[in-house]
Amino acid sequence: MSRAGKILIYGATGYTGKLTARTAKTQGLRPILAGRSESKVRPLAEELGLEWRAFDLADTEKLDRALNEVAAVLHIAGPFSATSRPMADACIRTKTHYLDITGEIAVFEALAARDAEAKRAGVMLLPGVGFDVVPSDCLAAHLKRRLPDAEDLKLYIGGLGKASRGTLKTMVEGIAKGTLARRNGDIEQLEGMHEDLIDFGQGPRPTAAVSWGDVATAFHSTKIPNIEVHFEVTPEMKGMLKTPTFVKMFLGLSFMQSILKSQIDKRPEGPTDEERRTGYAVLIGVARNAKGETVRTRLKTPEGYSLTALTGLDIAKRAANGEAKPGFQTPSLAFGADYVTQFPGVTREELNA
Repeated sequence: MSRAGKILIYGATGYTGKLTARTAKTQGLRPILAGRSESKVRPLAEELGLEWRAFDLADTEKLDRALNEVAAVLHIAGPFSATSRPMADACIRTKTHYLDITGEIAVFEALAARDAEAKRAGVMLLPGVGFDVVPSDCLAAHLKRRLPDAEDLKLYIGGLGKASRGTLKTMVEGIAKGTLARRNGDIEQLEGMHEDLIDFGQGPRPTAAVSWGDVATAFHSTKIPNIEVHFEVTPEMKGMLKTPTFVKMFLGLSFMQSILKSQIDKRPEGPTDEERRTGYAVLIGVARNAKGETVRTRLKTPEGYSLTALTGLDIAKRAANGEAKPGFQTPSLAFGADYVTQFPGVTREELNA
């Protein structure tokens, strides 16, 4: 039986997984839905009229059997610090293209280190096919195109709305790890708070450096040696930034992590349909070279989870139909700096000629 054109969505029962599965249905796609729990996967698949599989990633026999049915897997089950390796291992064994929606720097770097292994298997490893990091990676590549000798890149992200439970749990895991940035090509932990002001379109807003996936991926895409990513500071984020280091270390202990994650489970799954429909994000990219020449570009996108469903499915469909480059890839390396601009609601504006 041919695997060409066939997609497996693993983690289909989480907030982003369900949104992606339902978006696939509206697009006329027929992915196989999968996850650990039959009691969760089966009802969703039956509702959408799709095939389903239930297995844990530790069950390599069932995992390999499922991947041998498809050409590409869209892996949505985080935290990817725990799930990306077993899924990537299986993809390389079964020669299945690997895609995920991670934003975790360590995961990007671990997959990048498997570039040669993936090439030998003829498999594409393309993490970050959602809002993390399709728009920001394409923006970084566009700025590199505008200023080929850029040595410094700053990406500013504003307008982010409510986070899903999965996103919040990933953020909780990073509490004690500090803020990471790229310095002279290396990933380093920043000392102190790195704050800035940026105009997302309605006047200057405060921002602060965060550990975002582009610290890894933008370097692979552009080779710019110095990279920082900033978020617009929200009231919740302001409180976290002011938390003393010793408190953050305490919150990083395993028993505190369990308590924090149990509290997250009491929150809504994620943004409502209306919040997704009306939400949007704004990204500003600023690149500089050694002579002080600067280019600035603004990118506006739909709400992050909505965009994730669109970009994740589009890339999965492309990969399953043979549009895949073996080895580790980023969105812009695989599909170009202009890739994100094809999606409805995405606009790009140069802030200096």
